[in-house]
Amino acid sequence: MGQGLQQNAGALSRFVAATGGDNIHLVGHSLGGLVALSMLAQYPAPRVRRVVLMGSPCMGSHCAAVLLRTPCLAALAGRSLKEWLALPRPPLPGQAEIGVLSGSRSLGLGRIIPGLPHPNDGVVSVMETRLPEAGDSITLPVSHAEMLLSRTCADQVAAFLESGSFKHE
Repeated sequence: MGQGLQQNAGALSRFVAATGGDNIHLVGHSLGGLVALSMLAQYPAPRVRRVVLMGSPCMGSHCAAVLLRTPCLAALAGRSLKEWLALPRPPLPGQAEIGVLSGSRSLGLGRIIPGLPHPNDGVVSVMETRLPEAGDSITLPVSHAEMLLSRTCADQVAAFLESGSFKHE
């Protein structure tokens, strides 16, 4: 949260470079997904095959924008998210397949910040998670925080990492 987007993307790039194996998959929740996208744009990593973004506000963040306009709350958004929102969206190299997982259970910070579009996960709206470069997307009935603990989300992440698509039923 305290580092800038480029510093975080560089750190992730160094971690990926130091990781063995021919195929590397990344899973990022919220800001972590934005760091992964930034890394792919700045430091192409041909061994990264698939990326799952969980609740990542790829297309902007209503909640973060409100926090950034509120002087005593701006620090809660963090430097990386502030930079992501201020910069044009980076072009992504096409080597990695990207899956987007969003939530529709409105439970979280967004309940006290007026104007968060529905459906949302309580922090990020479904439309904020959409990414044109994504090969697949799915919305599940979970909140932003629940994504990290949900067995259903874990199963969907595993399905995407195995096949490049989510299990749509």
